[in-house]
Amino acid sequence: MYILLFRFRYRQTRFSSRRVRKRVVFKHEGCNVVQGNVAKRRRRYLQDIFTTLVDAQWRWTLLVFAASFVFSWAFFGFIWWIIAYAHNDLEYTNLKNQSPDLVANITHTVCVTQVSNMMSAFLYSVETQTTIGYGNRYVTEECPEAIFTMCIQCITGVFIQAFMVGIVFAKLSRPKKRAQTLLFSRNAVICHRDGVPCLMFRVGDMRKSHIIEAHVRAQIIRKKVTKEGEVLPFYQQELHIGADGGEDRLMFIWPTTIVHKIDRNSPLYMLSASDMLKERFEVVVMLEGVIESTGMTTQARSSYLPSEVLWGHRFVNVVSFRKETGEYEVDYTLFNNTYDVDTPLCSAKQLDELKSEYSKSAKCVNAPFADRTLSASLFQRIASAASVDHLDPASDESLDSGRLQIRSHSIPNGVLASELSR
Repeated sequence: MYILLFRFRYRQTRFSSRRVRKRVVFKHEGCNVVQGNVAKRRRRYLQDIFTTLVDAQWRWTLLVFAASFVFSWAFFGFIWWIIAYAHNDLEYTNLKNQSPDLVANITHTVCVTQVSNMMSAFLYSVETQTTIGYGNRYVTEECPEAIFTMCIQCITGVFIQAFMVGIVFAKLSRPKKRAQTLLFSRNAVICHRDGVPCLMFRVGDMRKSHIIEAHVRAQIIRKKVTKEGEVLPFYQQELHIGADGGEDRLMFIWPTTIVHKIDRNSPLYMLSASDMLKERFEVVVMLEGVIESTGMTTQARSSYLPSEVLWGHRFVNVVSFRKETGEYEVDYTLFNNTYDVDTPLCSAKQLDELKSEYSKSAKCVNAPFADRTLSASLFQRIASAASVDHLDPASDESLDSGRLQIRSHSIPNGVLASELSR
């Protein structure tokens, strides 16, 4: 029984040990976390047998489903055989079937008719619990213990059937399967929107039935050292994200780009493109909502490592209007596609400092020239902050088998001035 219930967990453990990249949440559902050295684990799983069977693989659930019925039939069949044996019904029934003339003058009422051996007792147990009732075997009024056993078996049969049907129904209607049709973009991107650097990723739903009250959350998991020197290896911090209007509630009728503004309250505020090459973190995103067809709540999860963040990219539009049919069409072949955009490689903090210094410098210059004149020292600082000297402009940097991808293109001075003036 223990093998049936826990073999699937050991299989997952072996699979996880072959993972090269360290991540908490896999790209397509599932957490890369194995619970180990739990005291009285098997007893705790058996105490919550319903959830254990629902979470188990289908072959183990169906095996337990069939075994529960067969075991109950065999158990009560043995009880019926004991009742017949104690009442001398076995000998009388066998003698009556073999030599009817010998028992013609014997007055004996059996507890259950036509029960002459263990096999016939098992068949009567199956007929009683499944309410088949062929008619050849039935309980008489001779034995109160037989009547009591019949009542107990009927109640037990109804209980087992309700329990196992509930498990199968719960397994079939699990909202976890609905999450398989909720899509997350393969990569996240960093670019500017309305003059603010933003981390973006895309979510989509491929079904016609929509997710009601859909909302999205995101957390960043990374190492942190407190002021007291305590090391928190998996420090979780909430990321403020939202759709176009900044709200986490979505009108989830087509693929939506989720945006996290990298401002002063963002944990990514001090990270530049070069810093993210060396940074270790994981952005875990969760999409929750109510399934329109069943009313059950579902949750889909995914994550992004620094190697899956594209700096200076933006998502391609996937929604278009077809005049022939008068419908909006979503092209999921473009769901993961991005294109390059000019984006400063400095951190959001450095960009804010340059904007502040630029605004102060602009006040000291005559108004007609304020929008196009910069001091030489300030321009050098802007140029150095907006480019990465130690990166090879001709190639994408990679670290640990493909880390953060950066398009290290030159940024025109006009672009920098427009960024700073926003």
